[in-house]
Amino acid sequence: MAPRDRDAQRAKVYDAEQLVRGAFDRAEEFGHRTVEVYGSHLTLPVERRFAAVESVQSYVDRVLALNWVRAQWERAAVPVRVRARAGASAAHYEPVDAVLAVPLHTGSTAWALRELVILHELAHHLGAADEAAHGPQFCTRYTELVDGVIGPEAALLIRATFAGCGVRFGRDPMAEPG
Repeated sequence: MAPRDRDAQRAKVYDAEQLVRGAFDRAEEFGHRTVEVYGSHLTLPVERRFAAVESVQSYVDRVLALNWVRAQWERAAVPVRVRARAGASAAHYEPVDAVLAVPLHTGSTAWALRELVILHELAHHLGAADEAAHGPQFCTRYTELVDGVIGPEAALLIRATFAGCGVRFGRDPMAEPG
């Protein structure tokens, strides 16, 4: 496994995620939820948005309590505390205390108070402490969460966008064999 401080594909993951969030934003803004991805037409599901730390906490608790999540990742049994984060540049996960920190409203935007961002941070929580933060195992785990929680269309968009940006996937050693 890669050491925790080696995060070679971080920029690629963030670039790909920005493209995916943009597709969801445009679908929401214009009400046209069908997108073309490598010749396939997908209808994007609605992405949940959150109003406050409390609603993010409730969502995180419900995702971690899902039977299939608990069966697949041992760390789903470890509770996560959600807190507001000062600044607006990024959400992040603090593994030592299992804390998910999200920036709240900045001006008229609440870019981090959305399902894709929260699932990204939960994918960090469910992973091994010594894996690369945005490595292949993380990317696999993230897309599996998106697939099971938001839907397969959203996961396909993420997989295709990740692949188009050169992001690698890998087997998740934290997942139960099955």
